[in-house]
Amino acid sequence: MRRLAILGASGHGKVVADTAEVCGWQSVVFFDDAWPAKARNGAWPVEGSTADLLTRLADFDAVLVAIGDNRIRLEKLAILKAAEARFARLVHPAATVSRHAVIEDATVIFAGVVVNAFATVGIGCILNTGCSVDHDCVLEAGVHVSPGAHLAGGVRVGQASWIGIGACVRQSQYIGARVTVGAGAVVVTDVADGVTVTGVPARAI
Repeated sequence: MRRLAILGASGHGKVVADTAEVCGWQSVVFFDDAWPAKARNGAWPVEGSTADLLTRLADFDAVLVAIGDNRIRLEKLAILKAAEARFARLVHPAATVSRHAVIEDATVIFAGVVVNAFATVGIGCILNTGCSVDHDCVLEAGVHVSPGAHLAGGVRVGQASWIGIGACVRQSQYIGARVTVGAGAVVVTDVADGVTVTGVPARAI
């Protein structure tokens, strides 16, 4: 039996667990720092905190972090990596991922996502329902591309940035690290590190 531990018993975690089951994981168990107050996450049990997971890594074939906050997700991944955890990588069978794309560990790709040729998706990324990442894009660690967002060819997105729901990024633009692109924004120029942009065309706020 293939057993997967998921850290982060949230709504996002439910989608990760559901995707894991579709991908053939037979047992899914959550860990969350709200435990023991939180004993279940939908259909799945919550069996402890981050500290408990660190003592039980040998019980599982792999681990994922299902925390939507990019910064916290990367922090938890670093803790687990230092403990020599084995990370899963989930690609929903209803996603379309080029065989020429590179998808690193601890990344989740949900239904309806398209990742085209020679795109690179770094560790701990979230490609959410129905988004697209076109040819030659580079997503650094901990990026979250929200549902229905679209990156044209050659876009680069820096570490821990968040592309909001329904946003679009024009080809060959650079999105810095820790950037937030608001829902529905259309990015037509580069965005510096740490900036939040919204609107059509997207401007810093």
